[in-house]
Amino acid sequence: MQHLYIATEKFSPFHGSGWMEYIEWSGLTQLTEVVTLDGMLCPVALPQIKDSYWPHLVNEDKMLDFFVDLDFLLSELGDPSNVNILGVIRRPPADVRSLGWDGFTFMGYDLMDQAAGVSALTNCGGFPDVFANAELSRVGLIDD
Repeated sequence: MQHLYIATEKFSPFHGSGWMEYIEWSGLTQLTEVVTLDGMLCPVALPQIKDSYWPHLVNEDKMLDFFVDLDFLLSELGDPSNVNILGVIRRPPADVRSLGWDGFTFMGYDLMDQAAGVSALTNCGGFPDVFANAELSRVGLIDD
């Protein structure tokens, strides 16, 4: 099981009218922030790939924004205060809450359309026959 890392821009009430429009559209009134791999909501913090990144990237399955080396990723960010550093495990074989990943707190599961890079939980307008908006956490994830 490989640990992957990505830095994404934060999306929260600090985004003013953009946040308010999103909450109105999505109906996710419980949110205090969106934590997602969805690049439309939370763009990657390092959008351009430098030559020095290649030894540290996941070079498969359209995952060039993911790093395998956390220290390298952090060294490229400068000021990380406006980004989220996400630890990601693809298709985890077990409940990841029991993994004890140093420095990371389990926030929940996202459901991504890998081809489009869109979260089915926070950026598809909801699926009321599948899950209620209230089932999502304060950051737009499923926590169990």
